[in-house]
Amino acid sequence: MAIAKITETLLKAKKAKGITFQELEKILGQDEVWIASVFYRQATANESEAKTILETLDLPLELVEELTIPPVKGSLDPVIPTDPLIYRFYEIMQVYGMPLKDVIQEKFGDGIMSAIDFTLDVEKIPDPKGDRVQVVMCGKFLPYKKW
Repeated sequence: MAIAKITETLLKAKKAKGITFQELEKILGQDEVWIASVFYRQATANESEAKTILETLDLPLELVEELTIPPVKGSLDPVIPTDPLIYRFYEIMQVYGMPLKDVIQEKFGDGIMSAIDFTLDVEKIPDPKGDRVQVVMCGKFLPYKKW
């Protein structure tokens, strides 16, 4: 996956400031996953959010436009991902995708879960056998219409 220059700039400045996405969440009042998606140009910041990000990271305000232009979504190449963490999500969908589809459609009917009207939360759950990653996806159900 090629990383856009703006993404490299943002990540480098974030590292230099020693700030986390969770800390940026407190500053912006937006979720850390959404902020990370702005960094990776998968979400669009408004002008105020872009300025706050750039000011927090000591980056020039000339970059506001790059963060406020709607991006081309979908940054992964259309092949099986090789990054182990991303691959596990691919594997989860390979194993549980059809079961999830059936359970969702059994409960809601024929339709999809929105990735537009959507939230994604990541939590660290302490466990004596090894910390757990909890990922919660919450998307609006969109039924297919009949015509």
